[in-house]
Parts: sequence; structure tokens; C-alpha cells
Amino acid sequence: MTYGLIAGNGRFPILALEEARRLGHQVVVIALHEEASPEVEALAWRCHWISIGELGKLIEILKTEGVTEIMMAGQVKHARIFSLIRADWRLAKLLASLPQRNTDALIGGVAKVLADEGITLADSTTLLKPMLAGEGVLTRRKPTKEERDAIDYGRRVAHALAGFDIGQSVAIAERACVAVEAMEGTDAMLRRAAGLAKGRSLVLIKVSTRRKRLLFDVPVAGPETIAVMRECGATALAVDAGRTLLLDRTEMLAKAESCGISVTGYSPLD
Repeated sequence: MTYGLIAGNGRFPILALEEARRLGHQVVVIALHEEASPEVEALAWRCHWISIGELGKLIEILKTEGVTEIMMAGQVKHARIFSLIRADWRLAKLLASLPQRNTDALIGGVAKVLADEGITLADSTTLLKPMLAGEGVLTRRKPTKEERDAIDYGRRVAHALAGFDIGQSVAIAERACVAVEAMEGTDAMLRRAAGLAKGRSLVLIKVSTRRKRLLFDVPVAGPETIAVMRECGATALAVDAGRTLLLDRTEMLAKAESCGISVTGYSPLD
């Protein structure tokens, strides 16, 4: 099967392309200049480079390649989308029509424009279903009672924020919300939380936004997440089961074990 894939940053697009190659799928990659790694070129059937704001060029490439189904893989920094974007006329027209300029509204608008051109936006995890977090404790160490209390509170806060499309992560210390994620990303939020917590242990909660299909903005955790948690004094990670990708899962969980960090998948609240 031939897929289209819009490649952002991180390991997500690399792993998706490796799996596509293993399964024998042909993938036309649309790599974002501002985000994607050059590694995607070697794994793509064909690769085209565009800038984030070139919606018209994206559609032109997909039509030329005969691609009717495309997925998004990899992060595009929210700050880049809303402050550094140079929109072509197709995207400028879409932005002018949005009721709010958040990620949900923007990608929803892009999906509609693509649908009008006969192109379907597919589930971002189509090629990586086995990497979705399962439910239950994923490390040998279970969260302590104090960590479970922090997680219970933090998941309620995180899901409320996710409903407003603000961010996907919160940091909790002693059952108090120390920091919430916005456009800066999880790692920057966690480092900010460490500065505010002043040595107190943190718990990191990552949740999925309230949508039934994982078309974009899929929560991701991996070895780098664990490294930043260790740096910041975070001792437990809670994620939404079935909606969070654990990249390089074996390495990630082994690193969590060595750092004494508990990782748990929870059934989504919505």
C-alpha cells in the first residue's frame, strides 16, 4: 500500500518509516524543513521537502504522487506553528476562517481542506499500534501511595487542560500542580517545574486530547523523556493507555528501571 507521511521531528517518523519498510508499504514522505531529520530521506519511497506554511504545495505533491491517504508523524512545535509560520494563500485563507487559533482548530481545518481534495488524514499510529502503551504498571516498581495520589489528582487536571487544547502534560509535587504544559513542550515544562519544586519529587502525567482518532498530536514518551525526568527529580510517569506511543519501548523501560522511575498506563478518563 502507498501512504503519504508528513514528517515532523523526533523518532516517531523514523520508526513509522522503518515499520512501513518492514511491511512492504511504499511511503511518500513530505518532510518539514523546520522539523524533520534528514534520516527520513533514506527510509522514504520518495521524499519531498516543504516548509510548514506551504499547504498548497503539500496538496500539489500529494496529487502528483497519487496519494489519497496521509498521516502525520512527529512533533511540530506549537510555538513554531503559531509564531514563525509563513502561510501560502491556501493556509492564509484557512487561518482567517478559524474560530480559534489552536492546534485542534488548525489541523481540523487542514483535514477538511485535504478531504475536499479527495485526501484522507489517517490515524497517526497506523503503522505503530504495537508501540501504544498498555494498561497497568509497565515497570517492576509500582508507584507509591504518595505517587498514586499525585497521579489521581494530576490526571484530572491534565484532562481538563487537554479539553481546551492547551497542552498534554502536567507536573505534580506533593499533590499540588507545579507546572502545566503549553507551547514550550513537555521537557521545557518539566525543567521549569523542577526549578519551582526546589528539590521536591515530581510526578509527570501525560494525557491524550479528547478525540477518538489519533490523527495528530499523539502523546509520545521515550528514553529522552526518562532522561529529563531523572534530571528534574521526577519519580513516576503516568500515561493514557492505548493513546500514548512509547518510542524505543525496551530501551525506555530499561532506563526507567535503572533510574527507579515507575511507568504506568491508565485507562483514559474520557
